Amino acid sequence: MGELRKEIQEWTITFLEAVVLFIIIGIFVADVRMVPSASMVPTIQIGDRLVVEKITHRFWGLERGDVIVFEAPDELGMRDDLIKRLIGLPGDTVEVRDGRLYVNNQLQDEPYLAEAIAYDFPAVTVPEGKIFVLGDNRNFSYDSHEWDCIFANIDDVKGKALFTYWPLDRLKYWK
Repeated sequence: MGELRKEIQEWTITFLEAVVLFIIIGIFVADVRMVPSASMVPTIQIGDRLVVEKITHRFWGLERGDVIVFEAPDELGMRDDLIKRLIGLPGDTVEVRDGRLYVNNQLQDEPYLAEAIAYDFPAVTVPEGKIFVLGDNRNFSYDSHEWDCIFANIDDVKGKALFTYWPLDRLKYWK
């Protein structure tokens, strides 16, 4: 009987250690997300599940083109986190002219778009501490081009999309 009790105790301790490790990873290292909207189609489909890593952007910063998860700006009155593509960093000038995206007057190559942009957006310079974001489904995404506040807070970025893990046929790793 003592042997069984010891084995149960060891399994319980191992289980509790695994739970604590899982919680620590979820808080500090990575998170899993289910995408509820079509704003990132075709890159990410409705219902795709992805892993968001929370560390590298804090040490090495963000780059244009990163797919990020961030808190919606307070001005939007939303409580949800959003997932969008990072287009402009502080100091960048962003513009959509003749249905094409320009950052710092450089035409952007966007092979991930399924269709041409059907709107124009006047040139804006991204303020310090802010970012400009767009969904890959440009014509049907609620993002910087439609928000009255235009920009999201760079400090509200929670992480970068690392890879899609579900469904398996859409498994994809991002840089």
